[in-house]
Amino acid sequence: MKVVTIVGARPQFIKIAAVSRKLRQRCQEVLVHTGQHYDYEMSGAFFDGLDLPRPDFNLGVGSGSHAAQTGAMLKGIEDVLLAERPECLLIYGDTNSTLAGALAASKLSIPVVHIEAGLRSYNRAMPEEINRLVADHLSDLLLCPSETAVENLTREGITQNVHLVGDVMLDAIEWAQEHSDHEADALLDRFGLKREQYLVATMHRSENTDDPSQFRRILEAFNSLGEPVVFPVHPRAQKIIEEIAFQPGSNLHLVEPLGYLEMVALVGSARLVLTDSGGLQKEAYWLGKPCLTMRNETEWTETVEAGWNVLVGVDPERILHEVSTFVPPSVRPPLYGDGKAAEKCVELIGRKSEPLALAGKA
Repeated sequence: MKVVTIVGARPQFIKIAAVSRKLRQRCQEVLVHTGQHYDYEMSGAFFDGLDLPRPDFNLGVGSGSHAAQTGAMLKGIEDVLLAERPECLLIYGDTNSTLAGALAASKLSIPVVHIEAGLRSYNRAMPEEINRLVADHLSDLLLCPSETAVENLTREGITQNVHLVGDVMLDAIEWAQEHSDHEADALLDRFGLKREQYLVATMHRSENTDDPSQFRRILEAFNSLGEPVVFPVHPRAQKIIEEIAFQPGSNLHLVEPLGYLEMVALVGSARLVLTDSGGLQKEAYWLGKPCLTMRNETEWTETVEAGWNVLVGVDPERILHEVSTFVPPSVRPPLYGDGKAAEKCVELIGRKSEPLALAGKA
């Protein structure tokens, strides 16, 4: 069975790290990197750290408007699908690469498998929300990380070929913890840090970085914190930082993007996490780190309900207050599966008949 997998952004590299190891034991996988995150620090380092094969195709799309980026991906993915003629196409998450893959495959009547289906923030101002909605409604096999995701799909009338498998990122982080022990000491030495005596911050979403004045207020809040903050800077954020001529304080370490194993080690030794990322909310939870999410909503509501994640928005005073006062509960219930989601996904993909039947479309 031939499967074409579409990736383009850092979180997707983490997810395929778990799934591809299992998938390639049973199927022929053709890996397509759209180039959505196109520089080495944003993609190549992740492939190295996760011990993945290099992509079979790199579309090299790069940055651009949502329309330009998605359009270029759509054409490139269609060319690959016409040449490879796979039995199905595998997409992950909610990026423009995900949307382009779903559109290209469905127009060619190639079954679409969506890993991490059913997530909803219910904020359509987020480009990712539009991508999720369209991808789910075009998919033929929907593999969900949580009961909430299954319920979201049910409310939208999607009930066939929907499966609760857990989160493949849990599989990946358990693997990473086994391979990243040696990374922590080196990182702490590099940045002059002590365990549990620093914070990790990430920020990349357009709603936070595209408004320079708002972005500056958040950065100034980081400057005002009374403890070290390590901020691996996304290229979008770096561009704005240079444009506004922001000067980090002595406590704020602006560093280049880190590989996945390094990031797991860095978060695992931190006191607290500040982020607008979806993936890092879960990783902080699994690593037992309190998380402050700089958004007004989240797809990962279970982490909030468990008391380990607080939505602080972008109000600097709220951020400063929660950093100094937030204490999570003493208990941390298991969330998002048992660390065997990849195996379940591959098992379902391997059922060639009913789950991937396209009789209705054909």
